[in-house]
Amino acid sequence: MNDVLELKGKRFIQAPKSVNGRGVSMNSKQNVTSAQLIKFVGQLNQIKTFWNTEKKPFEGILMSVYYNKIVAKSNRISGLLKGTDSNMAIVGAKFNEEKNKHIITYFLDIGDLDNTIELLLTTNNVLTKFFPDGINKTIFDNRKIMDRIPYEQFSTSKSKIKQIIADVSYIEDFEVDMASQELKRSIVTLYNIRTDTKKLFKSIGIDILTSRILDNQTVYLDENQLKLLYEKAPYLVSMATVDIAELSPENFIQEYKQNSMYMPEPTIEPTIGVIDTLFDQSVYFSDWVDYVDMVDDNLPKSTDDYRHGTSVSSIIVDGARLNPWLDDGCGRFRVRHFGVAVGAKFSSFTITKQIKQIIANNKDIKVWNISLGSNQEINDNYISAEAAVLDQIQFENDIIFVVAGTNKPNASVVKIGSPADSINSMVVNAVTRTGLSTKYTRRGLALSFFAKPDVSYYGGSEEQYITVCEPLGEAHVAGTSYAAPWIARKLSYLIDVIGVNREVAKAIIIDAARDWNEKPSPEEVALYGHGVVPIKIDDIIQTKEDEIKFLVSDVSEKWNTYNYQFPIPLKNEKYPYIARATMCYFPMCDRAQGVDYTNTELNLHFGRIDNNGKLKDIKGDKQNQDDVLNTEKNFLLEGTARDRFRKWDNVKYIAEKPKANMRAKISYQNKNWGMEIKTNNRLDPLDGVGVRFGVVVTLKEINGVNRIDEFIRNCTLNGWLVNKIDIQNRIDVNQKVNEEIEFE
Repeated sequence: MNDVLELKGKRFIQAPKSVNGRGVSMNSKQNVTSAQLIKFVGQLNQIKTFWNTEKKPFEGILMSVYYNKIVAKSNRISGLLKGTDSNMAIVGAKFNEEKNKHIITYFLDIGDLDNTIELLLTTNNVLTKFFPDGINKTIFDNRKIMDRIPYEQFSTSKSKIKQIIADVSYIEDFEVDMASQELKRSIVTLYNIRTDTKKLFKSIGIDILTSRILDNQTVYLDENQLKLLYEKAPYLVSMATVDIAELSPENFIQEYKQNSMYMPEPTIEPTIGVIDTLFDQSVYFSDWVDYVDMVDDNLPKSTDDYRHGTSVSSIIVDGARLNPWLDDGCGRFRVRHFGVAVGAKFSSFTITKQIKQIIANNKDIKVWNISLGSNQEINDNYISAEAAVLDQIQFENDIIFVVAGTNKPNASVVKIGSPADSINSMVVNAVTRTGLSTKYTRRGLALSFFAKPDVSYYGGSEEQYITVCEPLGEAHVAGTSYAAPWIARKLSYLIDVIGVNREVAKAIIIDAARDWNEKPSPEEVALYGHGVVPIKIDDIIQTKEDEIKFLVSDVSEKWNTYNYQFPIPLKNEKYPYIARATMCYFPMCDRAQGVDYTNTELNLHFGRIDNNGKLKDIKGDKQNQDDVLNTEKNFLLEGTARDRFRKWDNVKYIAEKPKANMRAKISYQNKNWGMEIKTNNRLDPLDGVGVRFGVVVTLKEINGVNRIDEFIRNCTLNGWLVNKIDIQNRIDVNQKVNEEIEFE
């Protein structure tokens, strides 16, 4: 086996974008006509009348634009509404029922409607006189035709008219969306109308306690408050989810064994945070657990309230001894356990507020396990409030949550439950000992796009249960709750013992699960995520002898973050390899943006450098070209970019497919390979500044030759610092770093 290599010492270079893009682009499948413009004017006048007669408790208006496709940022409205500032007015985004079109909600001034109506009427005058049959993309792109129009006669300009036509070509309808009440009590998220929540609710007759406010948009309402809100201002409701959630059930057999297993005292072992039900301090491993009870003392507590939390912590502390078949080689871990729930039911709203407090007061812990989840299914159009808080915490702090994928409460519930839709977290589903999906496993995806779960692991089944320690002794259980702690152990080992950052650690785990499976089926992704993670930590941080695996990490500061200094070994002036790369990063997210949840897109490119100095991506990805001609030639539709290249996903996997007759690649004048990370932002250009990424690259020698020594030598000569991920060496270093020194 070869050790995985960590490359350091050569920073990535930052470069801004050299061009402003492709200019105004019209939808090639649409013909914009005068009738269409008049229809939109009529709709906008109706919306204007509605808001002028509505007694609303805020300044401004809300309006939804129904687009005729899934639109890229560059194809959203930028001439109508607020012009180029329209993107900043977006307060919500969802898909239609078929999930093939965008519905985007804007917060505007009433004057924006007047301006939009005027622009549409002016454009209609131009079309009526010069294009009575409408205008299509062929005409739109013909400079001779467009230049001969006397725009000054209409008190406008060519650029403005073209932008309005382009906007209209992507629009289907304008409407004011009204939410309907479906829940008796719930966590409600309002559109961001730039108004204080307490004052807003007071103006519509709802007196809400500050403790019921999660943030300025998200509140917890009872049945009467909900009824009043939906009666008086249903247009304010962006999303609503049930609050009282039942703990996803575990399939288990009532078989206990009393024992008094010996445990040594903890020393320098890493600490994993656990947020769960209560912990029983009488169990044999209690010295390894620092326990904090955060449940109200006035609530009754029974023995059952301690079972789930205690069993989860037992896996983290002593899982390998309790389950020899799952001995991962990671050893034992200490636990800081926060008991936040009792019984089978808990208030997810209360727990979410507590999680913020817990993380703020325990900055030393990098890996957190959450094996609590909702029985309700996630929504296709927005991330749950609980998951959004986890994502925000992970963006703001150098930590990672490991979240159980939730279990089926009954046959009618299929999709995963909150907070397993957290995009930044590592979400874990369960498989049987033979690696097949269990009967209690629920399915992703999140927002119909993100691969949730991220990975799968052994969670127990009739075939082989997971052995845990509960208050009454040893028990045999099954559930995603018992798969997640094993991944928390591995992540903590990589971060706290091996010493890699969380981005690299997450990428290593996902890369190990995915291996060379270039394109799993949608069914496989929904059940298994990227795949089943190997049991042994050695199989994760070591690789086969015909493979070279290396890790790199840096921070994106500008549009192109690149490094062209990867000296891949040659054989007869050719590269006898296929390659793959896995990248992870933790972007800022905005729940109010609905299906367009992640603010920042990092696009990974890796491959040879051709004689024109251009990177030849192993996946053939032509996105984000920095010259206009290539951008036009290789332009991709937004839907295609999301499907083929996982655009906006915070996990990127690119790979060449192993084939029976693989051939070596030719080399160019530049013998190095390169890596480019292209950064795009949906809203604020500064959202992507300072986002750290971690990449795992694997090169497989097609003839089975071990070339790692040559690669190490090449890297050293090129100025890289090459660190082998040698387990024993890293353990020795960790012990030295944590060694207590006594001064005489």
